[in-house]
Amino acid sequence: MTKIDSCEQYIRLFEDLSEERINGIEQFVSIDIKFKDPFNDISGLDAFRRLLVKLIDDVKGLRFEVTYRAWSEDVLFLRWTFQGKVKGIGYWKVQGMSEIVFDEQGLVCQHIDHWDASEQFFEKLPLIGTILRVIKRRLKVS
Repeated sequence: MTKIDSCEQYIRLFEDLSEERINGIEQFVSIDIKFKDPFNDISGLDAFRRLLVKLIDDVKGLRFEVTYRAWSEDVLFLRWTFQGKVKGIGYWKVQGMSEIVFDEQGLVCQHIDHWDASEQFFEKLPLIGTILRVIKRRLKVS
């Protein structure tokens, strides 16, 4: 499979996330995939599958939209928006970027998400959010 084919399959995986799609990911994802975001740091296809299934279970009305993509050698950069209703938290919208690396076979072997967990998650929590917003105001240059 080419990197372009894997790229399209990988984007479709997230934009139309379902257990059926998860079952076939070994066609475009390496068994040694490494995934990292502000809450997870995992390795291996089985762990990655569990993460995706948990995402489906925990987020109702899940929407993931890729709004921009750029290539550099074996790395794909994606700009995206994620939104849905998260158990115990409520509606959540995150904007971020992903760094997707491909191996020699054209399979996704690394996925690193870059997004601001402080502003887009922790500041929205009742107690912690209040404390973080106060700290942020004190550090802000006027």
